[in-house]
Amino acid sequence: MSGPTPGASGRELRAEMEEFLFHEADLLDRWQLMEWLELFTLDCRYVVPSTDRPDGDPTRDLVLVHDDRFMLEQRATSLLTRSAHAEYPHSRTRRLVGNVRVVERPGELDVRANFILTRSRSGVVDTYVGRYEHRLVREGAELRFRERRAILDLDALSPQGKLSVIL
Repeated sequence: MSGPTPGASGRELRAEMEEFLFHEADLLDRWQLMEWLELFTLDCRYVVPSTDRPDGDPTRDLVLVHDDRFMLEQRATSLLTRSAHAEYPHSRTRRLVGNVRVVERPGELDVRANFILTRSRSGVVDTYVGRYEHRLVREGAELRFRERRAILDLDALSPQGKLSVIL
């Protein structure tokens, strides 16, 4: 089953969103977390629902991560210190992002994409698979995340056992 074929402007918009998401993945894989934070609005929200409620609402359901800008800054800062034992030395990660879809709404863009993240540490490779649901806005000429949801397509966090990197 094929979807609609986007016009030239739709292809350009999708290409812009792909480039933005590829840049974000590169920053995360290189552990450039402070630069990564610059991709977020001041009123942002970062959510990772639990594996048993992938469409969970963080205001009423238990989620793995529900960060506002302050908590996201704390998370990034913590991951860059030696005291983050689960990530010191840093894991080697590699993200693949694809199947990007964009819906333009007044004042914002809804962007969906699929991801695969591999994390290598101490001879063990963990794989996380899922989808992103993002709400992006333009601040001047720059794109920013207002909301970033990483929804895992896993039944449980096993064999990984934990989530110590940013999806």
